[in-house]
Amino acid sequence: MITDTKIIEKAGSAYEYPLLIKQLLHTSVVHARDNEIVYRGTMRFTYDQLMERMKRLASGLGKIGVTPGDVVAFLDWDSYRYLEGYFAIPGVGAVLHTVNVRLSPEQILFTMDHASDAVVFVHQDFVPIVESIAHKLPLVKKWILIREPDQPAPDTKMDFYMEYEALLALGEPDHEFPEFDENSMATLSYTTGTTGDPKGVYFSHRQIVLHTLGGIISYAAVKPTGGLHAGDIYMPMTPMFHVHAWGFPYQATMLGLKQVYPGRYEPDLLVHLQQTEGVTFSHCVPTIMNMVLDSPAAVGVDFTGWKVCIGGSALTRGLAGRAMNAGIDIYPGYGMSETCPVVSISKLGSRVRNMDREAQLDYRCLTGMPAPLVDVRIMDHSMTPLPMDGKSIGEICIRAPWLTQGYLNSPQKSEELWEGGYLHTGDVAVQNPDGFFQITDRMKDVVKTGGEWVSTIELEDLISGHPSVAEVAVVGIPDDKWGERPMALVVPAEGHSCDAGDIRQYLMQFVDKGAINKWSIPQRVEITREIPKTSVGKIDKKRIRSTL
Repeated sequence: MITDTKIIEKAGSAYEYPLLIKQLLHTSVVHARDNEIVYRGTMRFTYDQLMERMKRLASGLGKIGVTPGDVVAFLDWDSYRYLEGYFAIPGVGAVLHTVNVRLSPEQILFTMDHASDAVVFVHQDFVPIVESIAHKLPLVKKWILIREPDQPAPDTKMDFYMEYEALLALGEPDHEFPEFDENSMATLSYTTGTTGDPKGVYFSHRQIVLHTLGGIISYAAVKPTGGLHAGDIYMPMTPMFHVHAWGFPYQATMLGLKQVYPGRYEPDLLVHLQQTEGVTFSHCVPTIMNMVLDSPAAVGVDFTGWKVCIGGSALTRGLAGRAMNAGIDIYPGYGMSETCPVVSISKLGSRVRNMDREAQLDYRCLTGMPAPLVDVRIMDHSMTPLPMDGKSIGEICIRAPWLTQGYLNSPQKSEELWEGGYLHTGDVAVQNPDGFFQITDRMKDVVKTGGEWVSTIELEDLISGHPSVAEVAVVGIPDDKWGERPMALVVPAEGHSCDAGDIRQYLMQFVDKGAINKWSIPQRVEITREIPKTSVGKIDKKRIRSTL
């Protein structure tokens, strides 16, 4: 309930400062004019040049008929072009639809049709995909081709209106971004979820600005977190179609950091760029971190000074240990597509950093503490907050100024998401007296065996510590006697071998220590070369269960 309050008086000529994405550019334009935006080590722009290109793109959009409220789709790798689109498309009052290029053509078609895309930017690598679905997208008025500077034009029958650089040439270098309501929709993306069609998640200018400020406070102001600070060199290893690359391009641009964009992810190239460009901050899902560490280019490389935030899936002790051995300052962050996404980070203060290795690993793998302005509650089924005792298990429910207010054109799903006035994450966790919370599982992934709950995340964390294990996934499978039993898929580390007996024997030490119960040990352990992943690199437990 909001009570009546005294409203401030405003001078008639006072300027009401709208929280628009364009406002994030003010600082970097003044203080970072000569800092670089680097693409694959072959192209470089200064912030002055970047700003001019953003203005040209915004102006060019207007000249080809884009109006406020139009939805403009982008299909590209992580690039300077995507960064320009992050600002220019919302900057003219249009909505940036970041298309998940790793979905199936049928799912891409669904998201583009559901979003009512009017103009679509397409990197030449994705021309075959849009060729197969363009005839089913009658609302698209113009297709814009994105060509790589060093590659020939694609062989296509698509009727492209023009190329990206030609559109920029059409625009004016002194274009002024307009002003409008800060609650206008700025971005739209789709979360695949676990069932049904992808769901549209949207954010306003106000929400993205506040998320950027909250992120900078979380990562930049608190020095011990190993986060993003003035003077860092930034390289994303999360797709820019995935929740604004977790918001970091907006933060990096506001701070005026040197930014390095790798295009398509190639592990050897990521290592090369990190070393040659001096990258000090990145973020990725565990799968990408494993790919980098397994890269031939990473053999013998000292990554000291590289801070990497892990999200999307739990940071296991095994992966954390591997990264620390290579000199990487690794720690988790937590969020989801619906949360813009930052909800928490793991704040590694000097007390933690002075601990011995095993104690550090314990803290590094904690989900973290709520970010500024984020109200996190661990609640039971009746939405009663649970005590911060490190034992009471409930669902993570959230309030924050940057959470999506619903799913596009899906009122029933929106109400389910916001039941009781809190956003429901579907993640199960405990919170300790220090404020740290630890996700124990997804509500849909917890295994109930003989009436007892078994955390798949806890088992994955323990198994990952086996010296012969590179990756692991645990799911529940039906069991006639116990209802469900945990089953593990294990990928051996390069040059190592293991079998089911090795894994079960390894887990017995944790039974002896009282860390887990004997019935938690998977009776079925399968050794495999690869674990199914989602379009953003997370372990796809839905697919795993469907094949068992």
